[in-house]
Amino acid sequence: MDYDRLLNIAAELGCRLMFSGAEIYRVEESMIRLLRAYHLESPEVFAIPSCIIVSVTTPAGHPITKMRRIPSHGTDIEQLERHNGLCRSLCAETPPLEEVQARLDALEKPAHQFFSWQVLLGYGVAPAFFTPLFGGGVRDALCALIGGLGVGACLLYGRRLIGANTFFRTAVCSAVGSLISLLLVRLGLGRSVDIVTISVLMVLVPGVALTNAMREIMAGDTISGLSRTADAILVAAAIALGSAVGFSISRIL
Repeated sequence: MDYDRLLNIAAELGCRLMFSGAEIYRVEESMIRLLRAYHLESPEVFAIPSCIIVSVTTPAGHPITKMRRIPSHGTDIEQLERHNGLCRSLCAETPPLEEVQARLDALEKPAHQFFSWQVLLGYGVAPAFFTPLFGGGVRDALCALIGGLGVGACLLYGRRLIGANTFFRTAVCSAVGSLISLLLVRLGLGRSVDIVTISVLMVLVPGVALTNAMREIMAGDTISGLSRTADAILVAAAIALGSAVGFSISRIL
């Protein structure tokens, strides 16, 4: 058995799970189960959102340790489900490592890619459906749809101008969404600027990240939970700052 290769495969699987937005306990448990399925006793795995460290001892008594740095990432439920399913399959079948590597490489390509116009449409439709929850009417929903399209266009096509920094990108998109919402209400298309604005900004709220953070804190993964909480708080601060900037610009106009 090539234990170095097995450790690399387990680390790669853990990294992909983490990059897809998996919880810390899922990443650690998946790697441990995979290593135990190949007869490695007592593997040690430590994971935080930006790093994974895994250590095993071979039957001959030789310790092996692997560390992987994980870049900034978001959430991809489809990739998470595919890699989680692969881990369960590997633990049940324990195929040769060559086959394991091939099956892992096959998941590197996305199973389905949405067109840009579909993603943009989603950014517009989501705020429109949030509007009735906040007490808005049809006109407010239409304004929210237009504002959501503006935020989506900023995210999809403005990366070269606003960069990849999450805080700055969120602040700019919040300013754009708030400005569009206020202008549309001033033009008489919508009735409540508060309802339209909050509906548009809902597409930027880090709900999944905050939920995972609270879950990890309650599960005892304090470092990871606090890290995710800090990210969510920074995004929320960027939304507030961007909204303030958008309203300030609208007053000047």
